[in-house]
Amino acid sequence: MNKPFSPRRRVAAAALAATAVLTVTAPSAFADATPSKTPRTTAKAPTTDGAKGVCKRAPKVAARLDRSLGRLNGGVNTVGSVARLQQRVDNAKKEGHTAIETYLSDKLTYRKGLVTTLQQRQKDLTDVAAWCKANNNGTK
Repeated sequence: MNKPFSPRRRVAAAALAATAVLTVTAPSAFADATPSKTPRTTAKAPTTDGAKGVCKRAPKVAARLDRSLGRLNGGVNTVGSVARLQQRVDNAKKEGHTAIETYLSDKLTYRKGLVTTLQQRQKDLTDVAAWCKANNNGTK
């Protein structure tokens, strides 16, 4: 006497069949699809120098520069400061960890250069702010 499939087995068989059909047909369906729009490879050339946007963002950029320079010029207890990293380099040297010392020294060199770069940007931004003030925030 043969028992008919239980409802649970029928659902499992249907799911298995659907998975098999999708596995076979899905790759070919995607292979034939063509993009409806061709991607843009070039952008339009700028028509202005963006002075209005630069003037609008200048106060926030100045605040960010101040915050970054404050952190970099902080003391040994300030995370991210040059002094703290210098202390780590000195500690690695004292403990004889030459690989760590080299890695941290390179990082320290970059960080010292970053201070110089940010200070220059701060000076440039002061000139930009003066220009913006004299030129109605770049709308002239």
